[in-house]
Parts: sequence; C-alpha cells; structure tokens
Amino acid sequence: MTRIGPTKAVDGAYARQRLGNARAYWQAAHDEFDLATEGSNTNPVMSQIVNAAIAYADTLTASRKSLVNQRDHGGAVKLLREAFGRDLPNTQEKQLRRILADKDEVQYGVSIGRYSDAKEMLADLDEFKNWAERQMIGN
Repeated sequence: MTRIGPTKAVDGAYARQRLGNARAYWQAAHDEFDLATEGSNTNPVMSQIVNAAIAYADTLTASRKSLVNQRDHGGAVKLLREAFGRDLPNTQEKQLRRILADKDEVQYGVSIGRYSDAKEMLADLDEFKNWAERQMIGN
C-alpha cells in the first residue's frame, strides 16, 4: 500500500456535495478565463482551476473510499491512485499532477500568471473533469 498522507473520513453525502462545489469552481474558472485577455494576470483563473481539480479529486475519493485528502495536495494524487488502482488512466493522473504543481505559486506566489498557461491548465481541467464526471455516473 502506498503512503497517501493525511486523510479525513467522510460519508456518502460528502461526495455529492463536493461534486456541486467542483462544478461551481469549474464554472468560475471558465467565467474568469472568458474575461481575461493576453497580458492579464491569470492567477485568479488558475486558482479556480486548482480548486476545481482538488474538489473533483475529493469527490472521486469520497465516493470510492469514503476518504478525502487533507493538507498535502500531492497526497491527493496518491489517494486517487489508491482509490482507482489500475483504473486511473495515466493521462488523468498527469493532468491532476500538472494542475496541482502550480497551486502554491498561483495562490501564494508573486509571479503573474500568463494567459497561455491558464489556457493550458484549463484544458487539463476540462479533460480531468470530463473523466471525473463519467466516474460519478450512477453515484
């Protein structure tokens, strides 16, 4: 078993409620990106993308294992891998890793987020979201 980091046990209602938050963060990311232009500081957009990805990962691990990651966002990927095993496609794992890799910089750093980076990150989120939503069908 892989060391997954700090987790919190949750009930079945948590996954459904967290899915609602994931969808709201996803929509907010798209709304903010639609207002951005080349040269805009897109850190707020990318922050919404990060929040959406974390919420989708929480939704999936809550529905599969009744656990969510706490504090260590790198652990979110490990917990997702434990929840899905070989059923977690490498593509989705890589998308989540790429999104989470930028979390600290876009939420706490001082560099200005580039439009092109936000566009790529949003594309990763869209694919991760679509996969996550398919996993939730019937839950």
